[in-house]
Amino acid sequence: MIKSDRPLPVTPGRKKTPMPFLPSRHYVSDHTRFIRDLLERRPQLETDQRIGRAIFWDKLPSDVQARRDMDAGSVAQKPYVYSNDNP
Repeated sequence: MIKSDRPLPVTPGRKKTPMPFLPSRHYVSDHTRFIRDLLERRPQLETDQRIGRAIFWDKLPSDVQARRDMDAGSVAQKPYVYSNDNP
């Protein structure tokens, strides 16, 4: 890195800002506007998402244990199920 004693040139009539490349504090991205608009139009969306999540992910410990019991009683499948070889 080369250091110089000369100050950086400033364009006349232009306000000097410390970091002009940073986005404005009031900037809202297209994605953020889309999500806000969607939630405004469909306020029940978050509730619907929670209900959908509960179907597959939010399980009670008793449900998990029942699934483990069913998995323990299953029979392993052959690698090639269409084979005519009988054991």
